[in-house]
Amino acid sequence: MSKIMLRAYNAEAENCVKTVKAGNLAAASARLIKAAEQIARQGQMISLQVTPYYQQLRLRELELAADVHRKIQEEKEAERARREELREQRKAEQELAAERAELDKERAHYESALATLEANGDTAGAERLRAKLADVQRAIDDVDYRAANVRAGYVYVISNMGAFGINMVKIGMTRRLDPMDRVRELGDASVPFRFDVHALFFSEDAVTVEAKLHEAFADRRVNKVNPRREFFYATPEEVLDVLRQHVGEVLSFTSEPEAEEYLISIGKKDASF
Repeated sequence: MSKIMLRAYNAEAENCVKTVKAGNLAAASARLIKAAEQIARQGQMISLQVTPYYQQLRLRELELAADVHRKIQEEKEAERARREELREQRKAEQELAAERAELDKERAHYESALATLEANGDTAGAERLRAKLADVQRAIDDVDYRAANVRAGYVYVISNMGAFGINMVKIGMTRRLDPMDRVRELGDASVPFRFDVHALFFSEDAVTVEAKLHEAFADRRVNKVNPRREFFYATPEEVLDVLRQHVGEVLSFTSEPEAEEYLISIGKKDASF
């Protein structure tokens, strides 16, 4: 009977080790504890039971197995985040390079036209072109600065009432030339509705601004395991208060989400097509 019970207990323990995941450790431990209790009840007449020491070793084995799964999952998430970050970086670099090439063409065009006007003695026309040429040069300088300074970019505060409710925001940054491209990508396929933008502003050190916002709401992170998931239990007004502390006056901020697709979907907004 001892051998049969030991085999049954070990079989249950091995099954728990094979099936345990990071999120079901409590359930797997409860199964193993229940198995030991059943053995104690059935072997009561001959004082048969799993010793507490052996039981603790098996429970510790479960904890270690769950920890392995958790570490593997964390590594997968980190690798996925790194790939996403590299994709975002490549897109930003490609956009900056394309913009620089376009501005170089425009500058060459204006320089050629300016030379022709100066050769013809058209001082008024030449002066107008010099002003346009100066604008193009400022745009080139801005693109060069953005390309050289990897910390510069746009910080955004967005929400998705239809997907996550009214008290959750996503706080992130992007180096894209048009930051709305990134916002639109986030709402393309992974969520049922588009994101609403509450704040979107350029910072020469967007990395630090984003980090300070994340730090301010660290205790309200939705995902406590993966810090790369930038969702927080907070209202846009609460984020605005922190923004004012770190970046001063925010020029554009919207508290109320438009949530047009969501409101139309639930019949609370007239739709015109």
